[in-house]
Amino acid sequence: MSNGLNACSKVIGLPMPDRQPLHDAAANDMPEKRLLRCGNLYGASSPMQHLFSMIGKVAPTHANVLIVGESGTGKELVASVIHQMSRDKDQPFVALNCGAISPQLIEAELFGHERGSFTGAVRMQKGCFERANGGTLFLDEVTEMSLDMQVKLLRVLETNRFYRIGADEETEVKVRVVAATNRDPAEAVAAGVLRSDLYYRLAVFPIGMPALRERGEDIGLLAHLFLRQLNEEEGSHKTFSRASLRLINAYPWPGNVRELKNAVHRAFIMADRELDIAPAIGPLKPVPPVVEQNADSVTVPLGCKLADAEQQLICATLDHCGGNKTLTAEVLGVSLKTLYNRLNEYQSKLFLQNAIVPARSYGVQARN
Repeated sequence: MSNGLNACSKVIGLPMPDRQPLHDAAANDMPEKRLLRCGNLYGASSPMQHLFSMIGKVAPTHANVLIVGESGTGKELVASVIHQMSRDKDQPFVALNCGAISPQLIEAELFGHERGSFTGAVRMQKGCFERANGGTLFLDEVTEMSLDMQVKLLRVLETNRFYRIGADEETEVKVRVVAATNRDPAEAVAAGVLRSDLYYRLAVFPIGMPALRERGEDIGLLAHLFLRQLNEEEGSHKTFSRASLRLINAYPWPGNVRELKNAVHRAFIMADRELDIAPAIGPLKPVPPVVEQNADSVTVPLGCKLADAEQQLICATLDHCGGNKTLTAEVLGVSLKTLYNRLNEYQSKLFLQNAIVPARSYGVQARN
């Protein structure tokens, strides 16, 4: 293992090599494999070993980090491990989801406010930067931040100073920023939703998160890990059915580790002894009706479900735009994040239709 991976294991106080045995008599057909562990991150695949190595290298520094990966891959877990392995691990770790805060409130969330600075400000409130002083601030979905706020964030990163809303004097802080996005940063910059100067300031050390479908043997290992944890919590001895084991390894898991963990939990609740993972992944959906399409239009029949019509319009527009997702999102008037979420849903639905029920026609591709 690399020095970075060694550092990852040593800092969290685990024996070298940091391998956690997962064999359990109740885990039928469980492969004789072991997971590496880095904080609350688990993996045995090459992409995860590389990730652990990168974490081990950057954590002891004060460099800003930009984590890029799909939703559900564990970006906040990586940020937390980086903090745990840093020199400032005893200082605060503060997390903020930039996509969950309205543009009108995010400045107060980041920088705080003085008493009476606006309606409802009945007392002075410290913001995330001030609360994270000396430690780490994790900014999730940073590309969802407005361009005006990106300018203010850039100034703080450059000067380590900011004004609370309504304050006359600046506040100085020393904070390491770890940011994350589920968008391709280059596409976000090209689409004008991420300032290039902020991107370069955040991405001193970029880290790419592998999707679960790219992690090979980790999928089955993680499923057994989640099942073992549930069995320990409930004092049970439930197992996966053989069909479930095959489906777990074949399904593309567009929601990544989060989707896998939730599916195992749902199947566990429903099972008396053997887990059936198929219903937990999601109910089978009827095949959308075939629609008429030509070079520049899509026609759907009356009675077609709204969700099916939306799917046909999105897929046809994507095809018309030559597969360019950024352009497709602009044409449809939706965010790139929304488009990615919809495409992940369609990928999951198509897989279930093909894998669990006899294959049927899935509609007509748009023609240019």
